[in-house]
Amino acid sequence: MPRKLKERNLELDSKQKAFKIVEFVIGKKANKPIVLELKKLSRSFDYFVICSGDSERQVRAIYEEAIRLSKENRIDIHHIEDDVSSNWLLIDYFDVILHIFNQEARDYYNLEEVWSEAKRVGLPRKLFLEKTKNKV
Repeated sequence: MPRKLKERNLELDSKQKAFKIVEFVIGKKANKPIVLELKKLSRSFDYFVICSGDSERQVRAIYEEAIRLSKENRIDIHHIEDDVSSNWLLIDYFDVILHIFNQEARDYYNLEEVWSEAKRVGLPRKLFLEKTKNKV
């Protein structure tokens, strides 16, 4: 049974929540956001959202914006992992885990390879189009 969360009178399942989180990180120009489906591989969570930033400052900005927008959108956060050096920051949304790396740490830990059995979920184009449309 899919886990659901109530958000301003809308029901979000874990996949929709993952897409919403991608929307948050794209807002701060996160690099190469991906969503991995782990439902068949883990009992603890359904999805990973993985992204990176070009600098410590950008990684921190993505992290802080994701927390701010999660609160604003009434998306519950279970736990956060805060690395002072901003190499790898994590936000646990119960059924979705957001990993924010600097590029060097993303390459080193290579979660995409570690979880290579996970299905890579295609992201809706509208997530990217809406953000670029606002920049013009």
